[in-house]
Amino acid sequence: MTHSIVLYGEPVLEKKAETIKEFDTPDLHQLIDDMFESCYAAKGVGLAAPQIGISKRIAVIDLSVAEDPAQKIVLINPEIIHKEGAQSGEEGCLSLPGFREQVTRPKKVTVRAQNIRGETFEMSGEDLLARAFIHEIDHLNGRLYITHVSALKRDLIRRKVRKLAKAGEWS
Repeated sequence: MTHSIVLYGEPVLEKKAETIKEFDTPDLHQLIDDMFESCYAAKGVGLAAPQIGISKRIAVIDLSVAEDPAQKIVLINPEIIHKEGAQSGEEGCLSLPGFREQVTRPKKVTVRAQNIRGETFEMSGEDLLARAFIHEIDHLNGRLYITHVSALKRDLIRRKVRKLAKAGEWS
């Protein structure tokens, strides 16, 4: 089932998501399937559960955008355990449609997470995958990419969003 993407301004996007304690359940399998479906429908490369209004520490990533099922990554209760280097690039977010900003992120990232069975694993990524790891884990910690841009740019985005909301174009 495809879920609507929650937009910037919704409280669920600004609070730390809840840790998953029960694994390998039909509900968890369905949620992950729904998350991939919702991500693909929105033409994204990653999605965190809070972005569909569910405050759980789950993120899905697929840099192939449904072209290669082998590239599907599920991160449950992820944490960043190593970062190195730096890369700057334009970044956007499904919860902030129409906005893109230059953001500096680590070039290489290693995460520790659990799979759908609750087994712990570590995975490293560089470039776009590193950016996706950090972007989605930020969501699970109640942060959006705009926290990494200047206060001036962040304020400008907030004002534009308020203007769109007032005009009934932000929903």
